[in-house]
Amino acid sequence: MAGSPPYFAQWESPELVGAFITGAADPARDPRWAEAGAATPAEYARWAEHLCGMACLRMALAARGVTVTPFALMRRALARGGYVETGDGGIRGLIYAPAVAMLVEEFRVPAQVVTEIEAADIAGLIAAPGDGFVASVHPGIRDPRADPPYRGGHLVLVHAVAPDGALVFHNPSGDTPESQRDVRLPAADFARFFAGRGILIPA
Repeated sequence: MAGSPPYFAQWESPELVGAFITGAADPARDPRWAEAGAATPAEYARWAEHLCGMACLRMALAARGVTVTPFALMRRALARGGYVETGDGGIRGLIYAPAVAMLVEEFRVPAQVVTEIEAADIAGLIAAPGDGFVASVHPGIRDPRADPPYRGGHLVLVHAVAPDGALVFHNPSGDTPESQRDVRLPAADFARFFAGRGILIPA
């Protein structure tokens, strides 16, 4: 992913993410819902909040010239067990191993699951231009001034290291332009949100 990869939010209208997160707007009324590849507004609203991982993979694929809608990508992951629909209507995932298998086998992207690392290790993982790392972080990373209650639960795409050592990432659930694209955060601050695992996507 040489240079900054294209940005995609996990909802199709990035400018409405803040309203969707707070409940001020109904995702089913996203004017761009059909662009996601969903069958209906209801399907879109149900799944979009779970598609941070698909947004990250979509960004990584777009950087390689591959265009795919988030719902087409989700359906492929779902078929492999990358998501699990529970009996009570819930959705579990993204589950890394099936998602990595999808990237390797269907898109020829040499991805791999990485676990038990520190935030300070990420810079070494993406040392080459075009490398990326889908990192498990707390969604509160959109406003890093507050300490999160736990780590993990959301995914962002770390795609570069700034000259000062800060990690540079795209956040699919950022609620402002500044918290969405090319966000810079020192590794020590990133560590407060980081769960120590993710998906490495080498160039």
